[in-house]
Amino acid sequence: MLIKGYEDGPLVAGEALLDRPGFWSNYLMPVCGGGTSAVRPGPEWFGDDGADADADALSEVLFDPERWPVIRVPAEDGPGAVVVHRNMAGEYGIDYLLTHPGRSHAQQVASWEGDLSGVGLTWDELVHLADSPSPAAEGVQDTAARLLLVLPLLAASDVPEPAPARVSAALTSVGAPQATASSTAEHLLTHLTRRARHDPAWGSPLSGSSRTGGRVDSWS
Repeated sequence: MLIKGYEDGPLVAGEALLDRPGFWSNYLMPVCGGGTSAVRPGPEWFGDDGADADADALSEVLFDPERWPVIRVPAEDGPGAVVVHRNMAGEYGIDYLLTHPGRSHAQQVASWEGDLSGVGLTWDELVHLADSPSPAAEGVQDTAARLLLVLPLLAASDVPEPAPARVSAALTSVGAPQATASSTAEHLLTHLTRRARHDPAWGSPLSGSSRTGGRVDSWS
């Protein structure tokens, strides 16, 4: 697997990791923030056991500096996304790239290193991306998993009324407990909207606009 700009990174396809215990807690717990003394996010929010050896083993896989998992979210109708676990020693992060139809390059729009830097997407843009899988392309096709994968890109100070229910349903679909999925969804969205960085004056990165502050990387 090759992505220009990541030639020194040992990239490997990571879509199969989504079905392993511990993936969603590893991926989404940082998005929840540290929580409060009364409400602190834990693996059980996402259907994982904090003492599960399989979940611990997956953490080592996701953060392995010798193998950088790449998760593709292809879209049939419009831009898709690529999630790169950038496991450089002492410089771990997750990079978010967008692919555009008819173009041979992927555009890095944001990175996650404890918080989002770069340019994110509106709720409607996230939903459109999640609901437009491309069966002919390699990558994640399940709409629930697609939404959760791009959810850290949310950059809006508020979301439509149906958003919490949509995120709750997605969490349940990937294995989160139904009894707590609603509160987990609310916690995720509250944290994401509090740190919103979206500037309405900026061109949307989904349009391929160069006004995103991210570098342009080629995907092949």
